[in-house]
Amino acid sequence: MSEGSPSTPPKAVVLLSGGLDSACVLGLAQAQGFECVALTFDYGQRHRRELEAARDVARARNVRDHRVLKLDLRAIGGSALTSDLAVPKDRDEAAMTSRGPDAIPVTYVPARNLVFLSIAAGLAEVVGARDLFIGVNAVDYSGYPDCRPEFIEAFGRAANLATKAGVEGRGLRLHTPLISWSKARIIAEGVRAGVDLGLTHSCYDPDPRGLACGHCDSCLIRARGFRDAGVADPTRYAEARG
Repeated sequence: MSEGSPSTPPKAVVLLSGGLDSACVLGLAQAQGFECVALTFDYGQRHRRELEAARDVARARNVRDHRVLKLDLRAIGGSALTSDLAVPKDRDEAAMTSRGPDAIPVTYVPARNLVFLSIAAGLAEVVGARDLFIGVNAVDYSGYPDCRPEFIEAFGRAANLATKAGVEGRGLRLHTPLISWSKARIIAEGVRAGVDLGLTHSCYDPDPRGLACGHCDSCLIRARGFRDAGVADPTRYAEARG
């Protein structure tokens, strides 16, 4: 737990994408007694639906300080989420869980978590927060290199070398509570924390109405998580599902 007086809860910066994992992390951070500053990035992603979801989640969780930072990663491209490349659909579990440089899907956004965490570390320093939460997961994910424990550990060391707070002994504490959890456990813990998972959005390629495609990796992993957790799936899909 961070420092704080009985009347002033400690602050934490929480990266809030609008997805299921980040919403659950917000709920977990609040349950630990943190006053959360939510940080969302409008980074040129291919749709606006997750930004709307982030605002809905922050409002529902009574977050008083929710910042949406515009950062155009389409200027770099290199991902189906920041360019016109097609989003892979209906990949089987073997393809989604295979690891290695040749298995990383085109939905990987180059250096996204490296960039996001760097800005979040700066915000934490400014608002006086020593704690930073991110919903990375190294189990039920698509093999992104910036979701691995090795990256998180290395970034934590770098952040404390690169910031005024770090060199003055008030270094950042990086929290990744979901990193070794299955998607089913994330869902179960989110429900236990009182998070409205129906407000979240995970789909990489929603239709013009913002409804989930049900076929991209993120949709398939999310749907399997709800099934495995025994929790009714609140996701609104573009096509009826059996």
